[in-house]
Amino acid sequence: MSGKGIRTGDKARVERRYLARRLEILRAAGKQFRVSGFAETGMRDIAAAADLSPANLYNYFQGKHEILFFCQDVSLDRLLAALEKARRLRAATAEKLRLVIVSHLRCVLDEVEGSAAHLLTSALPPRLQRSLVVKRDRYEEGVRQLIAAGARTGEFMPCDHALAARAVLGALNWSVRWFNPDGALTAAEIAEGFADYLIRGLLSKPDSLRRHSPATEMERPMRKFLPHGMKRHAEAGRFPER
Repeated sequence: MSGKGIRTGDKARVERRYLARRLEILRAAGKQFRVSGFAETGMRDIAAAADLSPANLYNYFQGKHEILFFCQDVSLDRLLAALEKARRLRAATAEKLRLVIVSHLRCVLDEVEGSAAHLLTSALPPRLQRSLVVKRDRYEEGVRQLIAAGARTGEFMPCDHALAARAVLGALNWSVRWFNPDGALTAAEIAEGFADYLIRGLLSKPDSLRRHSPATEMERPMRKFLPHGMKRHAEAGRFPER
């Protein structure tokens, strides 16, 4: 192997380690944002959570706004990749949309950076939001196109495609507000349940969903998707004020 090849390989390894460390910092920062709030979290708090000195942290990120930007950018790339995978499936539109819904929920509930990104969408200054807005619009348009395709083939009911897409995405993003990792269901179970409920509302023949999901899953009470702390209020017919 030539010297040039070795240098190239070494550089690639260094870049991989650097990216891996940035992702570790991202997850540590995401936890801090969730626990303490973005405004109250400082770089020293993030450094301590990531087991770094404050000076070393600045070798990876120049400030918490840059961390949050990276957080949102990574999450959007993951969502767009899932959308593209769904588009390529040789399957019914409902199955394509199911993949998008499940992937979206797993991103915002399983991945710390995903949940932080969707909780803190307005925390970035406008100059950092511009490229993110382009990706968000692309993703929303892709979901809208899936729903439109299902409506064209008769698989979905005729509907306002933009309104339906926003209803789906709004429900998915709001889940980070109430999800409790110690609740009755895992993120994976919630993702499948959301897919059942949201897709069934679009289908022109709702019973056709039973081909994709067992009836027992379809009939699971919605209150089981709530964290333990909210179940008592649900059973009593009320929810705590926010």
